[in-house]
Amino acid sequence: MNNMKLLAIFRNGLVAIIATMSLSAYADTLAISNAEVYTVTELGIISKATVVIDQGIISAIYSKDEVPTTLNVDKIIDANGRILTPGFIASGNLLGLVEVGAVSRTRDSADSKADLTFDASLAFNPKSSLIPYARKGGITSSVVTPYGGEKVLTGQSFAVDLSGRFDSVISANNGLIASIGSTQKGSRALKLQTLANDFEQAKKSLDQRQKPKKIETKAVDDTKSKNPTPAEQVLYDVLSAKKPLLAYADRATDILALLKLKALYNIELILIGASDAILVSKAIADANVTVMMSAIDNLPNSFDSLHNSLNNIVKLRQAGVNIIISNSGETHNINQLRFDAGVAVANGLKVSDALAAITGNVADIFHLNTGRIVVGKAADLVLWSGDPFEISSKVDGMWIKGNSMSLKSRQDFLRERYTKESSMPRSYTN
Repeated sequence: MNNMKLLAIFRNGLVAIIATMSLSAYADTLAISNAEVYTVTELGIISKATVVIDQGIISAIYSKDEVPTTLNVDKIIDANGRILTPGFIASGNLLGLVEVGAVSRTRDSADSKADLTFDASLAFNPKSSLIPYARKGGITSSVVTPYGGEKVLTGQSFAVDLSGRFDSVISANNGLIASIGSTQKGSRALKLQTLANDFEQAKKSLDQRQKPKKIETKAVDDTKSKNPTPAEQVLYDVLSAKKPLLAYADRATDILALLKLKALYNIELILIGASDAILVSKAIADANVTVMMSAIDNLPNSFDSLHNSLNNIVKLRQAGVNIIISNSGETHNINQLRFDAGVAVANGLKVSDALAAITGNVADIFHLNTGRIVVGKAADLVLWSGDPFEISSKVDGMWIKGNSMSLKSRQDFLRERYTKESSMPRSYTN
């Protein structure tokens, strides 16, 4: 039995165990009425609308004039005209893999022995104190991209919801991560050459496997008879467009090399960082490549990122590039994703594009059943006190798969503990 079968058995067994440990998956039926619904679809904003949730799924959306006289639900929440959006989706972070960056025993995002098969979702901690803190920023799910190993292909991304449940991993191994560009030792040329060679060899192997077998030939073809190795299977999945290649690259020449790789093998490519993307924006748009970048990086941090600017996202979007906004800095700050999107809006990005860049665009790339308010999507929703991109607004209500989420974090509990009136010293207050 090969390693892939063993891993599949282990994962399936783990899922079965978790399922028996989990609480009821779905809440009672619910209707959120009188809301300003930002659908992130061609319908745009629906005023005074009602969204119905059943078994964790959006089952109906009614405009003001379409609402039935009687709603057959367990609970109705009056939004009083407040904004209802899809839950935000963070990306390019280490949520659930790192608790304290300075404490090595709390870091599970990398290993020197890791290669392209590295599945960090096995170490994801749904009880991380950073998850409730992220929810306060309207984030209901996340695409985690571990550092992996020291090779060009470092591991695989995975998606989670922020329910805090033990079964919160939505999809494991949903993107292959590559690190391209400058390096402290050696040359970027070897990275690009290694990546090209890996795909060339994988394509030859895959083509050989897909050739029709000749019945009259008695000789056994070892290439076809043997199961692919775990590493080969990952590359086959990318070549078959079952998962994207997530490439960290900033310099224009590196980006163009990756675009050639995409054209040669017809793979799905997402550029991460991409500081020089504005120099080759037309080529990126023509290749239908998505760019995942920070909206607030405005200073170079290396010779590869001399073109960092607050208006990069706006220029790329104007050129027709599909955009995902990800956080800049540590995972501890991903609750500020909405502020980063707000900075992009302040620099000229349309509100609808900014919202899509942290919801629907991410869901589309990673095949998540969320990110838009439409019938059939998971009921991952956020009710806001005001404009989600305004710093003074806050989350008034959140649902993940229809379940109401707590909006308290560790910081809230600490504040309450140390400001509570008591005859005992502050530090002893329960």
